Amino acid sequence: PTFNHTKRNMVRALVLALCLGAAAAFAPARVARTPVAVEALSDMPGAQPPTGVFDPWGLADSSEEGLLWFRAAELKHSRVAMLATAGWGVNYLGISFPGDLTYGTPFASLSHLPHEAWDSVPYAGKVQMLLAIGLVEFVSETKKPHATKGGAMGLQFDPLGIAANLSPAELKKRQNMELSNGRLAMISIMSFFAASEIPGSVPAIPSPF
Repeated sequence: PTFNHTKRNMVRALVLALCLGAAAAFAPARVARTPVAVEALSDMPGAQPPTGVFDPWGLADSSEEGLLWFRAAELKHSRVAMLATAGWGVNYLGISFPGDLTYGTPFASLSHLPHEAWDSVPYAGKVQMLLAIGLVEFVSETKKPHATKGGAMGLQFDPLGIAANLSPAELKKRQNMELSNGRLAMISIMSFFAASEIPGSVPAIPSPF
C-alpha cells in the first residue's frame, strides 16, 4: 500500500519517541555530579574497541556542558532506538497485546507491518501517545541538576538498586554495553525504515517490512 507523506512522518516520530520513559530501564542509574566534572574523553563510557574515541568533527571539544549534552543525546537516542528496533521486530512477528486497541478493534487485528498498524490507531489514540511522550520528555528535562550540569541523564529506573551495588568498573562495563547496543540499534532502525520505504534498499531485510 501507498502511505502519504504526513502519515510517514507521524509514524517516524512515534517510533523514535514511543518509549522514552521506559527506555531508562536499559541501563543502571547514573550518579549525579555537581559541579560538572567530566572525565577525559578517552575514559568516558563509550570509548572502547575497536574504534576507541571516535569524534572526527571534534564535537566533544566544544565545552564541558556541550560534551555532556552530546552524551545525553546519544544515550537518549540509543535507548529509543533499542526500544524501536525491538518493537518493530515484535510487531513484524505478529505478537500483540491481548484485548482491544479501541472498541471493535482488537490488537490482534492490526497488521504486522508497522505503517499499516499505525494507520489503524484512531487519531485520538495517536494524540494521547504523543502527549504522554512529551510529558515524559518535559519531566526529564526539567529535573535539577540538568544533565549538562552533571545531573542524571534522563529518567532513572533502577527499582532493584542494581547500580548502587556495582563497582565503578562493573558499572562502566554495563554503560559501555548499553552504548554499544544503542549504536547498533540506531543503525538497525534506520535500516528498517529504509527497507520499508525503498524495497530492496537493504538486501538482508525482506520487503515489505
